[in-house]
Amino acid sequence: MLETMPLGAAVALFGLCTAVIGVVGTKLAGVVDRIADRTGLGEAIAGAVLLGFATSLSGIVLSVSAALSGRPELAMSNAVGGIAVQTLFLAVADLTYRRANLEHAAASLGNIMQAALLVAQMSWLLLAFAMPEWTIGHVHVATPLLLVSYLYGLRLIRKVQTAPMWGPARTRETREDVPEDSNGRESLRRLLMAFAGLAVTIGTAGWALEKSATVIADDTRLGEAVVGTLFTAVATSLPELVTTLAAVRRGALTLAVAGIIGGNAFDSLFAAFSDVAYLDGSIYHAVSDPVVFWTALGMLMTAFLLMGLIRREEQGPGRIGFESLSLFGFYALGVVVVVVPG
Repeated sequence: MLETMPLGAAVALFGLCTAVIGVVGTKLAGVVDRIADRTGLGEAIAGAVLLGFATSLSGIVLSVSAALSGRPELAMSNAVGGIAVQTLFLAVADLTYRRANLEHAAASLGNIMQAALLVAQMSWLLLAFAMPEWTIGHVHVATPLLLVSYLYGLRLIRKVQTAPMWGPARTRETREDVPEDSNGRESLRRLLMAFAGLAVTIGTAGWALEKSATVIADDTRLGEAVVGTLFTAVATSLPELVTTLAAVRRGALTLAVAGIIGGNAFDSLFAAFSDVAYLDGSIYHAVSDPVVFWTALGMLMTAFLLMGLIRREEQGPGRIGFESLSLFGFYALGVVVVVVPG
């Protein structure tokens, strides 16, 4: 069994899975961008649904596998830690895009709506932590509400994109989502098959990553909260970093931002899936304070990002947005909270 492997083997497996997730993730941005162009979905919806789902597969598998194994702390810390670090990745991408702040250039109504949806999803998690342990069977009542909220939010995002009531002002640095001419070189079927194959590979790596993370948490005594928020969350989020940077290089700025924010909104469902998989009651009531803290931290980071998308500062300190600087500071605070003993 993988759970009984030596620590050295677990670390090696963790590194291998991380590399697989990173390499496969490099191919996803281009595939999803081309699917968006061929189907007419647009980069914001394609980023939220297709890119967000595929790059999140390793995290889904890890969290659900951990919950099934009776490790709620690892399952939930991986989920909320991933949301925080992926939001940080947008600040990293902002460093690489020198023409203007990313929040300015990639502003769109779809991205603003996705950020608002993510704040709502994180609010549901905080409510679940604070509510009594009301369950239907072993599933907390907040879990179906989390799922309904996400689906309703996607419906609203699609609606405002097809019939917008207002939109961001265009500037010389605004990069709009304009489909590229595919010239019929790739069939939609071939693109979807490539997408599915890459997604399955990432999901399999996520399963193996959970097994190695369990051994690392137990043998090093770091604890599941630290391993989840700082190690597995970063490892399973590597596709988001790689695809975001790749999308920025391609000039698909809306896709870059949508892939992160939309992926984070989807990642909030890790908690719902984990609650269903956790058979010992409400998973929201089986976690420690650091997990609650990282949930609130992810919500705060998203709120600052949302303000940046609305404010649209063209150039900020160090030629990145003030919001990006704030994200680095907030994440550093989270690291201190989980690493420094209370």
